[in-house]
Amino acid sequence: MPLRASLAASVSRTAAALSRATGRGDGSVIGGRLGMMIDPDLLAHLAAGRRIALVSGTNGKTTTTRFTAAAVGVLGEVATNSFGANMPTGHTSALARAGATPYAVLEVDEHYLAQVLRATTPLVVALLNLSRDQLDRAKEVAMMAQLWRDALTDHPDVHVVANADDPMVVYAAAAHAAASEGRVTWFSAGQRWREDAHVCPACGAHIERDETDSDAWRCANGDLARPTPQWTVDDSGVIDPDGVRHEVKLQLPGKVNVGNAATALAVAHRFGVSPADAAPKLGEVASVAGRYAQVDRDGRNIRLLLAKNPASWLEAFDMAEQQPTLLSINARDPDGFDTSWLFDVDFAPLRGRQVLITGDRAYDLAVRLQVNDVAFTHVKTFDEAVAAVPPGRLEVIANYTAFQDIRAELDRVV
Repeated sequence: MPLRASLAASVSRTAAALSRATGRGDGSVIGGRLGMMIDPDLLAHLAAGRRIALVSGTNGKTTTTRFTAAAVGVLGEVATNSFGANMPTGHTSALARAGATPYAVLEVDEHYLAQVLRATTPLVVALLNLSRDQLDRAKEVAMMAQLWRDALTDHPDVHVVANADDPMVVYAAAAHAAASEGRVTWFSAGQRWREDAHVCPACGAHIERDETDSDAWRCANGDLARPTPQWTVDDSGVIDPDGVRHEVKLQLPGKVNVGNAATALAVAHRFGVSPADAAPKLGEVASVAGRYAQVDRDGRNIRLLLAKNPASWLEAFDMAEQQPTLLSINARDPDGFDTSWLFDVDFAPLRGRQVLITGDRAYDLAVRLQVNDVAFTHVKTFDEAVAAVPPGRLEVIANYTAFQDIRAELDRVV
């Protein structure tokens, strides 16, 4: 690298290490920020010479990135932003910290995909899904799909691994597929949350669903239709393009994570990793930046699940067992200040279990649960919640800052 870039990378590593040593955080942001102040092109310099995969979408980015890094790790050492710092400062810090690895797998905030594409010139980009998230400051879903579509037109050589079940993702990748034959691999992981995909992003017509095949869809005007996926899933396995089924014995719960595993195997396959070699590596992932972590305290086995928007709450309910459940909601800057999205979530699956609520916006959650006829108890602290449930499993579902608050109370950094 140029001298300026080398100096910037050194400062980035030092700042990140000092942040970790002083307990101020993992250094993922401050290291990259200082490095890029010295050399604004530092990310591009650090990316040069590596084979890189980018993973983007509204939900599942962090888990899919972790799975993909494990799968590509069959080939050698992989740099990755494993703590979820998914903007250019986080990418810069991750690459500077990793040193000269031949491979990198980076989670990318969906708003920054175009910028990171330009800086890193990746081999593969994985597009997972698009749904509403923090609409008090973020873009509408169809607008985000258009930005992705525009970004890909500037990179005809990149290979895209895209979700065939999400009309917004298909629209984003369709022009790339038409212009670059063989440059798009479609996977099917299912789409449980469909409330943001009623209207075709190409023409505004209704998206029609096939009554006999819940995953099949097409635009009423014929402008867009579900592509045939090369990678598919069943309850616990991934079927590759040759029709070979690969059992994935995951430690992470929920069918959504089988879909994340399929994406990871499809991306790794573009690096030359066989699914048979990669699949066992996915089973070694036990938690992702604290998500799915299990902690024992006072006879309770506490499992932490992160849910930040309607789509991810739907998946969290699928993962959680029929056991006492604590819900925690904040509305601080990283969460978004608008909690009206709670009324897009169906909390009916929680009926019949012991439900506790806490967090800065617990009263907003209380109103929503009353509307949904879900009985609950308000607790002011996490310790009070633990004391209120019998010995055994306690499921905890929380949004961003509420999740971090509870991790801090458990004195656990995963």
